[in-house]
Amino acid sequence: MSTLIKRSEVKTENTWKLEDIYPDQKAWDQAYDEIKELKKKVADYEGKLTDADKIKSVFELEDTISEKLERLYVYAHLSHDQDTTNPTYQALSQKAKKLNVEIGEALSFITPEILTLPEQELDALIESPTLAGYKFTLQEIKREKAHVLSKTEEALLAQVGNLSQAPQHIFGMINNADIKFPKIQDENGNEVELTHGSYIQFLENPNREVRRRAFKAVYETYAKQKNTIAATLNANVNKNMFYSKVRKYPSVLEMYLYGDNIPKDVYTNLIDTIHESLPLLHRYMNLRKKLLGVDELHMYDLFAPLVEEYKWDITYDEAKQMVLDGLKPLGDNYLGVLKGSFENRWIDVYENEGKRTGAYSWGAYGTHPFVLLNHKDNLNSMFTLAHEMGHALHSYFSDEALAYRDAQYTIFLAEVASTTNEALLMDYLLKKSTDPKQKMYLLTYYADQFRTTVFRQTMFAEFEKIVHERAESGESLTPQDLSKIYYDLNVKYHGEGMHVDQDIEMEWARIPHFYTSFYVYKYATGFSAATSFSKQILEEGQPAVDRYLGFLKSGGSDYSINILSKAGVDMSSPQPIREAMSVFEQIIEQMEQLTQ
Repeated sequence: MSTLIKRSEVKTENTWKLEDIYPDQKAWDQAYDEIKELKKKVADYEGKLTDADKIKSVFELEDTISEKLERLYVYAHLSHDQDTTNPTYQALSQKAKKLNVEIGEALSFITPEILTLPEQELDALIESPTLAGYKFTLQEIKREKAHVLSKTEEALLAQVGNLSQAPQHIFGMINNADIKFPKIQDENGNEVELTHGSYIQFLENPNREVRRRAFKAVYETYAKQKNTIAATLNANVNKNMFYSKVRKYPSVLEMYLYGDNIPKDVYTNLIDTIHESLPLLHRYMNLRKKLLGVDELHMYDLFAPLVEEYKWDITYDEAKQMVLDGLKPLGDNYLGVLKGSFENRWIDVYENEGKRTGAYSWGAYGTHPFVLLNHKDNLNSMFTLAHEMGHALHSYFSDEALAYRDAQYTIFLAEVASTTNEALLMDYLLKKSTDPKQKMYLLTYYADQFRTTVFRQTMFAEFEKIVHERAESGESLTPQDLSKIYYDLNVKYHGEGMHVDQDIEMEWARIPHFYTSFYVYKYATGFSAATSFSKQILEEGQPAVDRYLGFLKSGGSDYSINILSKAGVDMSSPQPIREAMSVFEQIIEQMEQLTQ
């Protein structure tokens, strides 16, 4: 029997106030009809985008439609996520999705049509006073021009689109549907199910033999599929090479960095600076070995708890107060908005029957952001609250400062504000803590974030880089090649104090991110930028806070790398990563002191 309460039984103060988007369903229906009407006007512009006035008019129409559609879409999906079993909201969500596709098709001619203009005319439009509000949009369109093909070729590539999804789709089917792990014995000798979901829980088990069994069972299972998965990964690499050649990019890596206009140096810098910082990870591995009291540290010991289960109950009200206290360094303006978000029901707090799992921040321009939580009274949930409010306030300040088109920040920047909040909260908790056990619990939590988000994701990023470079130079990528590359990287990253079990060579076969190519580095750069921001805020005070608030208000009004640079974090240099590493070193030092 489910102990979860029904949506209708949730106290109003613990729900988000969706009336701030639309007062009722009737208003939503009205907005839907308005968008349908506006869509009819779009066709009037097709084939006529030759001068600044016409282009300005079509951009304005596009903005009006997109803004209204975003509000409609967000309302439908938030309503659906609060209770996925509700048929009214299921229908609303489907209706919004269909309209979204229709509008996308109707507006799809704008960029290609502007791109057919000669270079000189495009340059004149960029400098035109009439289009001053759209300068950045036009610069982006011009930047795309070098990699856009003729109309016939683009039509052909669009048809190849479905084929290009095949490697990711096939891997998903193998990994989620076909792979079956054996049962293993738990610490009480019972046969238990090993699944993707339970694997990490087994690796966190205090019983070492249980961890070893789970680890071996998982990688032996993948080893049986190594030829198929290697063929799938190869197909993905070949697909990437096809697109980079056809679209005239120097390499696959540069093609994937081009969208966010990220220089290649940012990627290579990350890998080089992490290499220089590997002795710190090796030091943490040695500390782990000492704290676990083992002769040899194995790969299956990486998630084992370093402190006896520390029970720390934190109610939602306590979590809100601690987050407010932890974020005091950001100043009164930031705290005022944060308090207001708690008081004015931006947040849907607890789990209920049919509610979507996990947590996120989302919203529509012109309304405040909304945050979905499934709060449990623990440390993890408190950090989730700090994290999601980081996203929410980033969106709030961007939307408040900028016009619709410039307000939306990129994925490259998305995790910076959320992680800065976590870093400031962690600093506050560590300074406040007087209980050595509690302190060790916090330090372990933080150290493992560095290990998994910075070091591990950079290792993944380096694996992708090596694999693509080998393929581009015509070398083979057999299952044995892939396993050797991956195993050698693990040895390099974890150091001599670690016994790198041979089984780990198959881990490349279970990482879904390798099918969303050259994405994982953003986790490491985002975490490093956030750690650098929090360090500057804590050490410099007001000047750093002002720069950081400037970052929050910049949205997507410039290229991501420029926005960060103006705020004092230059990701094209090793500095932010080195600053993050100095914080990691302080954590290790504090842990070492507590274990003496």
